[in-house]
Amino acid sequence: MSFKAYLTSQEGKSTKTELVDMTLDQLDPGEVLIRTEYSTVNYKDALSATGSGRIIRRFPCVGGVDLAGVVESSTDAGFKPGDKVIAHAYDVGVAHHGGYAEMARVPAAWCVPVPASMTTFDAMTHGTAGFTAALAIHRMQHDGLAPANGPVLVNGATGGVGIVAIEILAKLGYHVVAVTGKEKDVELLKSIGAKEVLIRGQFEMTEKPLGAETYAGAVDNLGGEQLSWLTRVMKVGGTIASIGLAQGWEVKTTVMPFILRGVSLLGIDSVNCSMALRRELWNKLANEWKCEKLASHCRTVSFAELPTVFDAYVKGQVTGRTVVKIG
Repeated sequence: MSFKAYLTSQEGKSTKTELVDMTLDQLDPGEVLIRTEYSTVNYKDALSATGSGRIIRRFPCVGGVDLAGVVESSTDAGFKPGDKVIAHAYDVGVAHHGGYAEMARVPAAWCVPVPASMTTFDAMTHGTAGFTAALAIHRMQHDGLAPANGPVLVNGATGGVGIVAIEILAKLGYHVVAVTGKEKDVELLKSIGAKEVLIRGQFEMTEKPLGAETYAGAVDNLGGEQLSWLTRVMKVGGTIASIGLAQGWEVKTTVMPFILRGVSLLGIDSVNCSMALRRELWNKLANEWKCEKLASHCRTVSFAELPTVFDAYVKGQVTGRTVVKIG
């Protein structure tokens, strides 16, 4: 049996990604064989496919760090043919053939059953980005964040993590402040729940060790200067979820926000999240945290169109989510 796959390989120091024909015996080991229905495009996928970032750890590798589909066969008693499953994180798409293929084989320990109230398409409108947003909010609330504490800032607000985080936080009753560099998307951000929208570069970011106590929480998708500033303007007991590094991996701050205001900086690692929590959060995303507005801010592309979408991600030109119809 042959099937289409979007394979990334390395030739010398160059990365080449192309649609190829593969067979089942070329897939990596695993107990669960899945007919892929949908995958997504994340910033991480764009870096892999274009060679702009050192994401893939093994060549050749089918990209796509998440997928949703139907079980074709399984040697694990926990899954049977016809079951709908999600696979993301772990080594998917970076050191194990991932979601950009019509067939995938993964360990059973990496598979999450699609909740009954969710379709495989719904699952991929969220994808890794939406799951990561949910994990951030879960961690922040566990750390004491509550709507009564004050405003919550979300930067990188038009990206996949940002859009899902805003809708969930608004649903939970938080006063959400969105930060974006895209003035054209102000009304979009307000439509999904942002009470205020700040345009990056049009407001002052203090460099003092401590600034005015402003935010009770923050979902940081950028790192670098934005994250450094956030540490200085958190309220007492404030909590920051650190997710991304699109603006840089260095953080320049002092210990003062942490020892004088008790600020918490939480690292959000969706790759190594436990399976028990992974299942719990997917069930929340299918039910009480369901993002009804999300699908209207997703575009769906065909598998054949996939190679055309990555450059815009690398250049930071994308708003919302991109779902890839594989099967």
